[in-house]
Amino acid sequence: MTGIVYALIVLGGTGVVAALLLGVISRKFAMHEDPRIGEIESLLPGANCGGCGRSGCHDFAAACVGAGSLDGLECPVGGKNTMKAVAGILGVEAGGSVPKIAVLKCAGSCSLRPRSAVYYGPASCAVLASVGCGESLCAYGCLGCGDCVQACSFGAISIDPDTRLAVVDETKCLGCGACVQSCPRGVIELRPKGPRGMRVWVACSNRDKGAAAMKECAAACIGCGKCERVCTHEAIKVTDNLAYVDAGKCKLCRKCVDACPTDALHKANFPESRINSKEAAQK
Repeated sequence: MTGIVYALIVLGGTGVVAALLLGVISRKFAMHEDPRIGEIESLLPGANCGGCGRSGCHDFAAACVGAGSLDGLECPVGGKNTMKAVAGILGVEAGGSVPKIAVLKCAGSCSLRPRSAVYYGPASCAVLASVGCGESLCAYGCLGCGDCVQACSFGAISIDPDTRLAVVDETKCLGCGACVQSCPRGVIELRPKGPRGMRVWVACSNRDKGAAAMKECAAACIGCGKCERVCTHEAIKVTDNLAYVDAGKCKLCRKCVDACPTDALHKANFPESRINSKEAAQK
């Protein structure tokens, strides 16, 4: 009995000493967080989407406090108003931000991209991409399994049941970029929304040569260069058989859209011209 009491006393004393040591160490090496981090985090959407390039809202708030300015720091979900509020807490100027939106760099619907195989595996683009080129001959296009849909926290993306392509809802997309990161083929891109939502982009990711690309998809960019030649602003370049529109240089003249023989260049939110309206009425 005496041995048990002695053991309890020793264990209890050891516990007390350990607790005191841990208390001293924790006080000496304690990391005191700047209270502004919490203030800034409370202003953020809390989506933890990673669109800012950080691991989450807390990490982004810490980065804002630790930086000397807000240059290069942006919360795409919160937008300008959020960044202005953050700047107010830090006493710095809010960095300029360009509203962005996700666009699909693929127009290969089921009718334009013939089916060459049938996939019975898990409904995952990542899995399908790892086992081959998918259900068509095009190894570059949208796989249509919806990994982007699962990644989007705002319900801004869906898969069209007829075309099997991802569709972006402009009214819901906040440009966080989660869908971009989730796509194994990189067919989703964040682009500037443009004035009044007007923008032009190449809805194709196929880098095969023209003849091969056309066999794989009737809507493929064939790298002919017609769009590049008609652009007077040097906003389009053809590299590796694929055209790309530089949003920073594009003046939205749409000459490239009219010149494209495969309709691989897409436009959005342009007002319908009077000529087109009359032609539609006559038809």
